[in-house]
Amino acid sequence: MTRPLKIAMIKARWHADIVDQIQVGFENEMHNKSRKYDLKEVHVPGALEMPMVAKKLAETGNYDGIICAALVVNGGIYRHEFVAQAVLDGIVRAGMDTGVPVYSVSLTPHEFQETPEHIEFYTKHFSKKGSEVANAVLMMDELDI
Repeated sequence: MTRPLKIAMIKARWHADIVDQIQVGFENEMHNKSRKYDLKEVHVPGALEMPMVAKKLAETGNYDGIICAALVVNGGIYRHEFVAQAVLDGIVRAGMDTGVPVYSVSLTPHEFQETPEHIEFYTKHFSKKGSEVANAVLMMDELDI
């Protein structure tokens, strides 16, 4: 019998109703694949906090993977692209420094408005990304490295 995977899921609280759908997609896919897992949820204020928390969690040696999820939106100033790049760089560095896979599901739409259409689209998109990251976790676990 395969041991349960130990996964940490870090979720930014900006647009939490949308971001939380990653967990729905992740859990559904893991169930569909009949893979057992232990999931630790960690909530952080925003995307910029995710890399530091991911690195600290990875350094414990307690996790097979760490998933980081955020919706970084264009709030009318150019800052969102810098935030997204800093977050991605930090997440990649956390994984490289610790040897623990750290997955980014940090989406940066060019345009996001809090309209029913955009909310519905990104809610479904995060659930789909949750399924995709579950498959990435499973693939990485199967690597013999």
